[in-house]
Amino acid sequence: MAPGKPNRWTLDELKKFACSGDVRLVSWQHGSMRPTAYRRNARGLRDRQAFEHIRMQAGALFAAGRSQAEVARTLGVARQNASRWHASWHAGGPDALRSAGPTGPTPRLSDPQLAAIDQALREGARANGFDTDHWTLDRITSVTERLTGAAYHPGHVWKLLRHRMRYRLQRPARRAVERDEQAIARWVAEDWP
Repeated sequence: MAPGKPNRWTLDELKKFACSGDVRLVSWQHGSMRPTAYRRNARGLRDRQAFEHIRMQAGALFAAGRSQAEVARTLGVARQNASRWHASWHAGGPDALRSAGPTGPTPRLSDPQLAAIDQALREGARANGFDTDHWTLDRITSVTERLTGAAYHPGHVWKLLRHRMRYRLQRPARRAVERDEQAIARWVAEDWP
């Protein structure tokens, strides 16, 4: 695969890899995840790309005439996976081994709706009709429902904030209202041992 190219192999590159007999190119042998538990921990984009890379290597080995058992042994995967990949490869070629994208239902909120929620959060709680400028999950839930019409449980709003909008928990520093910075600095300079 050429440097700077996305993680996609051309058919010629796959055939060249398979015919070379060079197992040093197998990704798990370079310190990354060993794919013996192929789908057990499949989370996120990088895992999907890594698994697709291994399936494409299997397709190249099948194209070179290797058996399913050899492919499973070479790539360090279960024979059942190699068998399933072989059936897909045989029916649809290398494109049948490509990732189908993320699994699960489509999100209820679109990107423009998330942008509207983000804008409302950045305007502050007072601008959205609350008496203080402090955001809580219940307040965010009500703003989300008002803006998008989608009702969420506060716990799911937290997941929405963390995973889709990349927000982090921030708590204000607790300081006394009567705190006197000058008196503290004087005490540190004069009295503190």
